[in-house]
Amino acid sequence: MGVYETLFRFAEVTHKYMGDPGTHPWAQGFPLTTQLPGGPPLPESIAINATDRMYPKADGQPPLREAIADYYRHFYGARISADNVAVFAGGRPGIFAVLAFLLEDWQVAIEETEYTPYWDVLKLLRRNHVLIPSNPGNQFRPTLDDHPREARTLLIRSNPCNPTGVTLRGPELEQMVAHYSAPERGALFDEAYEFFTEQAPDSALRYIRDIDETNVFVSGAATKGLQVPGMRIGWIVASKKHVELFRNYSSLAMGGVSRASQLYVTELLERTRVAQARKAVAEFYTSQRKRYGEGLRGLGLELFSGTGGFYHWARLPKGLTGDAFNERLMKHDAAILPGRLCDMARRGDRGPLGSMMRFSFGPLPAESFERDLAILKQCL
Repeated sequence: MGVYETLFRFAEVTHKYMGDPGTHPWAQGFPLTTQLPGGPPLPESIAINATDRMYPKADGQPPLREAIADYYRHFYGARISADNVAVFAGGRPGIFAVLAFLLEDWQVAIEETEYTPYWDVLKLLRRNHVLIPSNPGNQFRPTLDDHPREARTLLIRSNPCNPTGVTLRGPELEQMVAHYSAPERGALFDEAYEFFTEQAPDSALRYIRDIDETNVFVSGAATKGLQVPGMRIGWIVASKKHVELFRNYSSLAMGGVSRASQLYVTELLERTRVAQARKAVAEFYTSQRKRYGEGLRGLGLELFSGTGGFYHWARLPKGLTGDAFNERLMKHDAAILPGRLCDMARRGDRGPLGSMMRFSFGPLPAESFERDLAILKQCL
């Protein structure tokens, strides 16, 4: 259930939905959906004609798939075409599809601190998996030396990492891509938070020479950097043979994705506009990360946060657990995500992540800072 466990508890205690006016949605992973300082405006309408009311294509409308391919070619020099792109109803359905089609004699390698739904999908699909150490002992920063060496292994990693914000880029990312591009290996790089970095964004696609010769998958979405989570548009970039599998999967299990949403997101990917968005998102959220980082440290929290995403990954003081902290916060219509829900071994409050919390500043306007810190201070 991941974050929904917290959302349901919040509704039970407060009789409100987290994200409603007056609440403090520090547990939730969505960005502001209003124009950012220096950012492009978000379209308020799109034109729909009779053709747009027809069924969508199973793997996505050609203009959107080409816009996605063009984006990666232009910004990262990716050697891909629209035939390497499959469109899904958000990022999670694409991730689910990759793991659903994984051959049964393959194992999944995953860091022990990761995006909450990964655990649910691995459990539901009964996927054999091994954990890569990612804990306070190594500052949540494993290296390639910590990864398994067995063949028929698929890595799954969010980059920047949700919840830690630790980001692979440059030579480190290139080395990881090369390792998992080898025969009998594969990787799923979930790049939902691609824009949210202090340094220039990077992508695994920059370092893949011929994606059609690999089992590497890159997941992207309009839900974070393009600021439209409600449009439910995500995509997987992969070899053409894998995209064909996704096309067949969509035709029997998904039925395609809303053509209206695809039209909207195609407009957001116009080259000049998306360049402006990348810059504005990075600048605004870097300033928020630094500001909230200083505030949380001042309250006595130990931060392990990286330089990406829109979360702070922190250890609560004096053995306070995330769940216990939430019971205090909910009296103020606020909540964080307890660290135990990011534990891919699900060891509970007594595990190494029991006193950790993920604090989201994604949906917070700049003017909420003082009120946020006041509530946190009172509850600590």
